[in-house]
Amino acid sequence: MLDHLFSPIRIGSMEVKNRIVLPPMTVGYGVPEGTVSEKHRDYYEARAQGGAGLIITEAAAVHAERKYGMFPLGLYDDDQIRSWSELAEATHRHGTKLAVQLMDPGPESIMMLTGIQPVGPSPVIGRGLFRDVPRELSVEEIRAIVDDFAQATRRAKEAGLDGVEIHAAHGYALVGSFLSPFFNKRTDQYGGSLEGRLRILLEIIEAIQAQVGEDFPIIVRMSGDERRTGGRTLQESQFIARILVKAGVDALEVSGGTIPNVFWAVVPPSGTPLALNAEFAEAMKQVVDVPVICVGRINSPRMAEFLLETGRVDLVSMGRALHADPELPNKAAAGDLDEIVPCLACNCGCIGSVVQGLHATCIINPAAGREKEMALVPSEQRKKVLVAGGGPAGLEAARVASLRGHEVTLYEKEEKLGGQVKLASVPPFMQELGQLIKHLSTRVQKAGVQVELGKAVTPELIDELKPDVAIVATGATPLVPETIPGIDRDTVVTAWEVLAGHEASKARRVLVVGGGLTGCETADFLALPTDNMAAAPTEVTLLEMREDIALDSMAEPRHLLLDRLREKRVHIIARANVKEILEDGVVFERDGQEETLRGFEYVILAMGVKPVDNLSRELEGKVPEVYVIGDATQPRRALEATAAGAEIGRKI
Repeated sequence: MLDHLFSPIRIGSMEVKNRIVLPPMTVGYGVPEGTVSEKHRDYYEARAQGGAGLIITEAAAVHAERKYGMFPLGLYDDDQIRSWSELAEATHRHGTKLAVQLMDPGPESIMMLTGIQPVGPSPVIGRGLFRDVPRELSVEEIRAIVDDFAQATRRAKEAGLDGVEIHAAHGYALVGSFLSPFFNKRTDQYGGSLEGRLRILLEIIEAIQAQVGEDFPIIVRMSGDERRTGGRTLQESQFIARILVKAGVDALEVSGGTIPNVFWAVVPPSGTPLALNAEFAEAMKQVVDVPVICVGRINSPRMAEFLLETGRVDLVSMGRALHADPELPNKAAAGDLDEIVPCLACNCGCIGSVVQGLHATCIINPAAGREKEMALVPSEQRKKVLVAGGGPAGLEAARVASLRGHEVTLYEKEEKLGGQVKLASVPPFMQELGQLIKHLSTRVQKAGVQVELGKAVTPELIDELKPDVAIVATGATPLVPETIPGIDRDTVVTAWEVLAGHEASKARRVLVVGGGLTGCETADFLALPTDNMAAAPTEVTLLEMREDIALDSMAEPRHLLLDRLREKRVHIIARANVKEILEDGVVFERDGQEETLRGFEYVILAMGVKPVDNLSRELEGKVPEVYVIGDATQPRRALEATAAGAEIGRKI
C-alpha cells in the first residue's frame, strides 16, 4: 500500500532504507558546550528506532562566536566529535542514516547572548525580534567562514555521520541571506547578481569536497520561493539548483518562505495547505537529477505516498509528524495507520516552547523530548481510579493510568468527550485540533478505560464506587463578570455558546467583547463582508482592553488570523474597557474618554475562563488520593492539560 514510501534510495554514496526524513527542527535540548546532550541522543534514537530512514539533526554552529539560540549544537571544536560519534552509533544501530545541518546564523546571531555584533552580506536587518544591524563581512572574513563549514564537515565525517546539510533557506541565516536579493546588497564578487550571491555557497561546497572528498554526501536546504516582496523567485531557485548539482550537491531539501516575514510558510500551522511546498519541490525535480526532499505539512503516510507515487518528490521530511509520533514509520510499514499519533500542526509544544527558550514538547505526545523519564512503567499496586472530566487532561490521565495497570473509570457530564476542544476546533482553520479528542478518545477505549457519558461525579457516586484515587479534571467555564451592569441581559451570550450553535451566529451585526484568541477566532467564525450577494452578511466589531489582539496566539497562526480579520473587515477597537452593557451595545472607556456603541443584535463575551472545581473538597476524607489537574486548577492551553494528565497518570 505504501510501496514508494518504503523503498530505498541513494543520496550520493549513502543508501537510505526508506523515503522518510526527520528534518532539522530545533528542540532546545542543548548544553553550553555545544555537544550532543543525552536528551538529544534519546530524542533522535527514539525516531531512529521508530523507523525513520534519514535523520538530519537540528542546526549545528560552525563557529563558537556565532550562535543561534541559547545553547545550539556545535561542530566548531574537535572536543565535540565524541558526542556526535555516540549519536551516530545510537541511530546506526537501528539502520537509520544520520546527517547534521550546518548553519552560520550570520545576521541572526543574537548579540544579547554573544556580546558580538552579527555579521552578514550587508547591513540589512531581517526585522526579527532582536533587530540587531549586522556588520558587512569582508572578503577575508567570508573565506574564513567558508573554511568553518569545511572543518565542521570534517568533524562530522570523523564522528561517523553519513552526510551534512547546508542551511541556505529562509533568508535569515548567513548563507540564505547571501542568496536572497532582499538581504544581499553587495557590489563585489559576492553580490550584485544571482551568480554573485551564489558564490559563497559554491565556495563552501568546494571547500567541503577538498576537505573530506567528493563521496561524502552534501544536501542543501533552500527555499523554492521566498514568498516575499523583494525575495527570490521559484525560477531563480531552479537556476541555482542546477548550478549546485553541477558543483557536487547530492540532494536538495526544498522549503519555502522567509523568517520572520513569512514565518507561517516556514512552519505552516493548522489550516494551511498540506504539503504546501510540493509545487516548489516538483519544479526543482524537473531541472535536476539528484533526489529532491520536500518539507512542510506532510503529516501522514498517505499524503507522503501520494507525493512520491505522483513523482513530485523523492523523499519527504516529516518533522512535526515524527515529533508527535516517533513510531510513525514502523506503524505505517505494518499497516497500522489508525494507530499513528496525529500531528495537529498547532505549533504549541514544538515551535512555541522553543521560541520561549523552553524544551520542545508536544500537545498530543507529552513524552516528546522526555522519552526515558516518561516511559510507562507498570504500577506496583493496582488501584481503583476515578477520573472526573473528559477533556484533554482527564483523557490523558485515564489512558496512562490504565496502561500502567490501574482500574480506571472516566465520567463526563456531557454526552460527548472533548471539553473545550470541541468548541476550539469550530472556528476556521482549526478543525485539525479536533483530532486531539478523536485520538485520545480512541486510545482511552483501547487502553481499557470504562467511559461513562452524561454522568457527573457526585458525592453519592463516590460513596458507591469507593475509589482509591480521584482525578478532578472538570475544566473551566466562561468568565462572566457580574460587576458589569447589564451583563445578565438576554442579548448577552458567551463565545462558547456561539461556537456551540447559539442563534446569535445568525445575527447580522454583533459585538465581541474580548480580543484574546477565543474572541478573535469567534469573530473570524462569524464575520462575512457585505459584498457577498450569495450569503447573508455579518458585521463584527471586536473590543479588547489591551493594546493589541490575539496576544495569546502562536506567532504563525496569529499572522494568518489577523489577515483574515482585516479581509473580513472586522472593526477592532483596542484599549477599550467595558463599563456597561446596553440592550443593543456597550458603554466603554478608552484613553480616559467614555464612548458608546449601539445597534448590535448580540453582545458576545470572550473575556476569559475560570476554573470549575466543586468536587475536590467534597472528596476530602472519602478518597485517599485526590488530584486536581488541567483547567480545574488554572485555565491554560491544551498543551499544559495533556502534560498534566500524562504526569498524574504516571504518578499514581
